[in-house]
Amino acid sequence: MWPETWNAQIDAYCERTDFTFWSEPVNALTNAAFLIAALVIWPRARAYPMARALVVVLFVIGLGSFAFHTTATRWGAMVDTLPILLFILLYIFAATRDYFGLETWKSVLVTMLFFPYAAATVPLFSNLGLGSSAAYAPVPMLIFIYAILLRRRAPLTARGLAVGALILCLSIAMRWLDEPICAGLPLGTHFLWHILNAMMLGWMIHVYLTHMLEGRAQGR
Repeated sequence: MWPETWNAQIDAYCERTDFTFWSEPVNALTNAAFLIAALVIWPRARAYPMARALVVVLFVIGLGSFAFHTTATRWGAMVDTLPILLFILLYIFAATRDYFGLETWKSVLVTMLFFPYAAATVPLFSNLGLGSSAAYAPVPMLIFIYAILLRRRAPLTARGLAVGALILCLSIAMRWLDEPICAGLPLGTHFLWHILNAMMLGWMIHVYLTHMLEGRAQGR
């Protein structure tokens, strides 16, 4: 039986004023950015199974976030956040395996290390006053770490990762600002988190595809 707690309502963003379906119209509709990014990059991704998986998850992120910003429920929050976590894990695996050339089992192990890494770093960002956005802050830091480690092995990929991390930092800033500026800007800034995130995730898939295509061109 569906637990009643899953239907509990959540008022988390500036734009929402009640619990009707369209109380966050801009936050809801800007999730189309994820769908558009996925559709744009899909033709390039078809030759690479991991890229295809990332694009599919990117599309699902848009659907999940739309569900949350319309229903404002705990189950909506779950279908919003789980695809994001899945994208992160898939990308770490792909980056570890294909950027560094590690074996599959080693790449899986590195991917699983994300959980203790996040557990150790999220409290640090929480202490900086990032609130719930602290949960996402370890991700750009990890991307910057990968970029530094790749700067000589794959400089083009490293630069691409650094750009992605910078976009994500700006995106997280927009998510964090939503509440502090709510009194002066009732629309909030969460919708910019959606748009910038869609750009960033699409860009990260582009970086992965460029790396793979470069490797094929060089016979790797």
